[in-house]
Amino acid sequence: MISAMSDWNFMAVIILVGLFLLWKLEFAATLLNLKAFPTEVPKVLENLMDAEKLDKARDYLRINARFGILQSTVSLVVLLVFWTMGGFGWLDGLARSFSPSPVVAGLIFLALLVLGQSVISLPFSVYDTFVIEQKFGFNRSTPATFVMDRLKGLLLGAVIGLPLAAAVLWIFGSKENIENVENAWLWAWAVVTVFQLLLTYLAPSLIMPLFNKFTPMPEGELKHEIEALGTRCDFPLTGVFVMDGSKRSTKANAFFTGLGKRKKIALFDTLVEKSSTPELLGVLAHEIGHFRCGHIRQRLAVGILQTAVIFYLLGLATDPDGKFARLLFDAFGVKEISPHVGLVLFSILLEPVSKLLGVLANAWSRRHEFEADAYAAKVTGNGAALGEALKKMTTDHLSHPSPAALRVWLDYSHPPLVQRLEALRNAH
Repeated sequence: MISAMSDWNFMAVIILVGLFLLWKLEFAATLLNLKAFPTEVPKVLENLMDAEKLDKARDYLRINARFGILQSTVSLVVLLVFWTMGGFGWLDGLARSFSPSPVVAGLIFLALLVLGQSVISLPFSVYDTFVIEQKFGFNRSTPATFVMDRLKGLLLGAVIGLPLAAAVLWIFGSKENIENVENAWLWAWAVVTVFQLLLTYLAPSLIMPLFNKFTPMPEGELKHEIEALGTRCDFPLTGVFVMDGSKRSTKANAFFTGLGKRKKIALFDTLVEKSSTPELLGVLAHEIGHFRCGHIRQRLAVGILQTAVIFYLLGLATDPDGKFARLLFDAFGVKEISPHVGLVLFSILLEPVSKLLGVLANAWSRRHEFEADAYAAKVTGNGAALGEALKKMTTDHLSHPSPAALRVWLDYSHPPLVQRLEALRNAH
């Protein structure tokens, strides 16, 4: 590998500064979050948490904080070493040596990067699952399950990701060879959007069962109450299922899937085991609230528009005659402009920007959570049951009861527990 340091331009400096500032911001948020952890059990959790469990939650936060800092530091260092040693240009040349086809060479380039990232992240995943989560009693995943999950993920990535990537690379590459192909970014965006919608529709029946078992909820009071709730909320419920979340973790959750008039509710078996019927109904009413308040449609529409903007900018980043693309490729020491390399380089450039845009998205999401909570309180008659469910999940998951404002601002898609409980008490 030949060093690309001498080829750095102002674009490289901007990207480097952006990545470093992002790392520093995350580091500062982590330290502030540790400092914000309460020294005494919050009043709202006194009936569920004692001093011993509070200390356990603090230890869980501290260990995960250190682990997160280490992981982000290693990721940044690996990227910088690979970058400064001319790794992107070297890998591009290696991929092209396997095939004269730009699409095939591009797929090889992307596949090698994904495999490299998987190898680097594997030790962290193993440690997180079998050391940290195991130490605090969360992990139930066996080594066999862990390995199979990774193999299934790679296989799905190949079966689903490679054809989609090939289509995008062909569309962006064709504009160089076919005069009639204009606005390649628009065609690529259309293909990806249709594919994502199709995948969203098919995932519950084709993909999710590959990782978890979904069992129809047996007849009984809970199922009848859930169905009655769906009827009251005019929610197009076509099935209620219990998912074997305990196969991997003791942590609990619930969600619904499906598009259009075919909605299915899935409850983690751990949630069913730990919650009362009113609490479960409160959680499900919250999820239904997202649907009834139009949050799903809004997020889908914004996501599609955001993807369009990204593909437009990606078109600029892969234009062989464009100044922006030339600056970007020179910043990473890559001579030949190509769609597959441009896709990766643009994603690195976009990372700090995406984090800042994510702040707005998280603020919007937190507002939606408050609205869904208010809907649940209204449809169930009060928010007490949902509040109890939230307190149980916070306690059982050893979550931070009062996170630092900067950490919330950066990463929280859901409001902190205390804010949600206060809003529920004031809901009518």
